[in-house]
Amino acid sequence: MARARAAARTVEHPDVSEVSLQQVLEALVDPVRRMVVTQLAGADEDKSCGTFDAPVSTSTLTHHFNVLREAGVIRQYYVGTTKMNALRAEEMEGRFPGLLSSVVAASAVEGNA
Repeated sequence: MARARAAARTVEHPDVSEVSLQQVLEALVDPVRRMVVTQLAGADEDKSCGTFDAPVSTSTLTHHFNVLREAGVIRQYYVGTTKMNALRAEEMEGRFPGLLSSVVAASAVEGNA
């Protein structure tokens, strides 16, 4: 008997217009989350969760991804069973001009890139 197909997995994302500056700043205050943002900003393509260089456990990194997603900073989506991460740079630039690029540049100056 054939197995029923499961619906494609989706991930909920906030509309960037509904995200507050406070929420984004609180997401970016953590050095691990800034490291994630910096790695995404420097990548040529979207990155899977397992490809990040981070000094925390997988479960802790998952928490950081969730905070960034809920703040509208990243978009997550599935490719098969792999969860991919993309920086919502253009959307963030439209909502908070210069914020993400400044955070990435400041992280590079601090040596946290």
